[in-house]
Amino acid sequence: MNLAIFVSGGGSNARIIIDRFHAHPEYGIAVVLLISNKATAGALMIAAERDVPTLVVKRDAFYQSEELLADLKSFDVDFIALAGFLWLVPPYLIKAFPNRMLNIHPALLPAYGGKGMYGPNVHRAVKANGETESGITIHYVNEAYDEGDYVFQAAVRLDAEDTPEQIAERVLRLEHANYWRVLRKLAASSQE
Repeated sequence: MNLAIFVSGGGSNARIIIDRFHAHPEYGIAVVLLISNKATAGALMIAAERDVPTLVVKRDAFYQSEELLADLKSFDVDFIALAGFLWLVPPYLIKAFPNRMLNIHPALLPAYGGKGMYGPNVHRAVKANGETESGITIHYVNEAYDEGDYVFQAAVRLDAEDTPEQIAERVLRLEHANYWRVLRKLAASSQE
């Protein structure tokens, strides 16, 4: 399976995914492209250091043209993993990759999902509501934020004194431990 990773930020999940699949070619997944909507995203440096080709997309081209499909085709991309990619994915891309595009969300959906609910915003809301657990949801991407079918969820217990930053650290550990495993499992099942 040839995987493209879409990012907007620092790229810690992208780093884990790239490193894991590079170290284990027997898993049958190659990260062939990293795409960012920000030219300053730290993930671009992570990819460059690992010889993964990168592409920066501009908003107008992403939404008003389908040229990205040609780029994905030129890298023979089979599957897309969103890893902190903050733009809503346009219909043409969802149609081109039906049930072949995953997102990871830093909360137990359906709670704390939707437009504007990402990263620190999620963790502050979880804290403000006095939740006793949080976690991650890995789901297929559809045309609405965080509404695709769930593939995997994992929870972590929270303490009353946890800060939003501590919640973020716990949730990120879950992301790093599980996202690559879910991708590996989907790749294995698609080859059966």
